[in-house]
Amino acid sequence: MSKISMRTPLVEMDGDEMTRILWKQIKEELLEPYIDLKTEYYDLGLPHREETGDQVTIDAAQATKKYGVAVKCATITPNAQRVEEYKLSQMWKSPNGTIRAILDGTVFRAPIMVRGINPVVKNWEKPITIARHAFGDVYKCAEYRVPGPGKAELVFTAADGTEHRQTIQNFTGPGVLQGQFNLDKSIASFARSCFQYALDTCQDLWFATKDTISKLYDHTFKDIFAEIFEKEYREKFEKAGITYFYTLIDDAVARVIRSKGGFIWACKNYDGDVMSDMVSTAFGSLAMMTSVLVSPEGNYEYEAAHGTVTQHYYRHLRGEEVSTNPMATLFAWTGALGKRGELDGIPELTAFAQKLERAAIETIESGVMTGDLVGLWEGEAPAQKVTGLEFLRAIRERL
Repeated sequence: MSKISMRTPLVEMDGDEMTRILWKQIKEELLEPYIDLKTEYYDLGLPHREETGDQVTIDAAQATKKYGVAVKCATITPNAQRVEEYKLSQMWKSPNGTIRAILDGTVFRAPIMVRGINPVVKNWEKPITIARHAFGDVYKCAEYRVPGPGKAELVFTAADGTEHRQTIQNFTGPGVLQGQFNLDKSIASFARSCFQYALDTCQDLWFATKDTISKLYDHTFKDIFAEIFEKEYREKFEKAGITYFYTLIDDAVARVIRSKGGFIWACKNYDGDVMSDMVSTAFGSLAMMTSVLVSPEGNYEYEAAHGTVTQHYYRHLRGEEVSTNPMATLFAWTGALGKRGELDGIPELTAFAQKLERAAIETIESGVMTGDLVGLWEGEAPAQKVTGLEFLRAIRERL
């Protein structure tokens, strides 16, 4: 069988630990035998990020803007323990945060649903898609460790030199300080992405912040969404038979739990990070969720929505067999390949990505799965626990 050709390369961002192992196995078992795979490779593993002063992360994001489609492996965002473990020169920022700051846009995350694995929330009948703003807030914040007594101020110096000052806190002892920001332009892009995605998928759209507490910051999000909806999308939503509404984030959580699913839940950056983990776990597993960043310029970055599975990696290094779920990482590849085929007019590539996803889902539905899913299994066939590599090979056999 001749391999499927590609014209434009994908931007390939390799990652860390156990997901880096799965990344290589997915390419060897399920992609390279069937596709003449073209990628522009960037190693975002923590050792190489240290070597390059994190310039490799910036280069990968810029390449995504050049080629339009990227696929990213899970990466480490170091804390103090990781600084010591990897002998880092500094506590590098989240690579996802860096990439999203350059690309802007919105991250859409939806659970991968299979027959035989039912949501923990029994009334959820349809997937819940998280739309996460991918710019600013805590991921691009400035922080300061306050050493002792003193006054902290928020200072804005306008282009004409005038200053606006506001006291944040009169510290009487040590503490910590953080400054966040966002841009009207980015919030508007976020809103339009959500409204358009709701129309494209014919789903209701919910948006939630905490404007009762954050009366300027969060309220700005609420106001921009409302203004754009009224001016540009209300009639389109009514014609499509779908709705948009705003509520507080705590109320949204209660509504989500009581719902039947089947809608898009738009969240600010941090809220979306947390809620996507909650939704994916409730539907089955952190490894059972798709994630794609869509920028205002029409660039796409597909990734796994979970971490690097550190404990499995340590066991792997000890020579133990591990049963790590590769579904989210695999679906990052299929999403990117499918989009590349769509943009370049290569239907064979898009069809291959769709068949690979179907083979992966049907493998689980046949009873073959990784350990994280075994305890959730309610299908007719007996659950057969396999390693991550064995799972990939079972998918290849079905493919």
